[in-house]
Amino acid sequence: MNVKTLCLAVLNSGNSTGYEIRKLVSEGHFSHFVDASFGSIYPALKSLGDDGLVTSREEQQIGKPNRKVYSITELGQREFLDALTKPAQKDNFKSEFLLLAMCAELIERDLVAQAIDRQIEYLEDEIASIDAEVREVNMVGADWVADYGRTCLGSGLKYIKENRGDLEKIAGTGLAGRQVLAAE
Repeated sequence: MNVKTLCLAVLNSGNSTGYEIRKLVSEGHFSHFVDASFGSIYPALKSLGDDGLVTSREEQQIGKPNRKVYSITELGQREFLDALTKPAQKDNFKSEFLLLAMCAELIERDLVAQAIDRQIEYLEDEIASIDAEVREVNMVGADWVADYGRTCLGSGLKYIKENRGDLEKIAGTGLAGRQVLAAE
């Protein structure tokens, strides 16, 4: 799936400005599906317009510049549904925290504990964000998606809380060897 499909997904749920689309795909309830940079949204909308998949109209605002409101066309809806029927790519999960955890023996214990605390806070914030976002989405599958996200994040959070002591135990155990090498 790509940025164009993500824009079509947003527009399939209602008309939006480029700014609103950008907010939804970068930090809103559509941010969990495809990585889309701020700079990729407007070129994607232009291309979708050139292909007849979206239309746009200027809307006047009092005391502000005109804003462009985008709408999905019937052809765009068919294209969006076609994109949804294609096999999904594998989920892409990357975590700097897990790299730190893998190398915990090279890091002082208090720094590992701080990293664990930050990861716990991050996961709790993400779960809270899902809870807030699901109330804003008017799509039947949103509750299922939110439950899936809560389950994935909640499992990670539970694991970290229950097993942090194991990681903290190995923290710094490789520092002595590193210090010997540095002295040579």
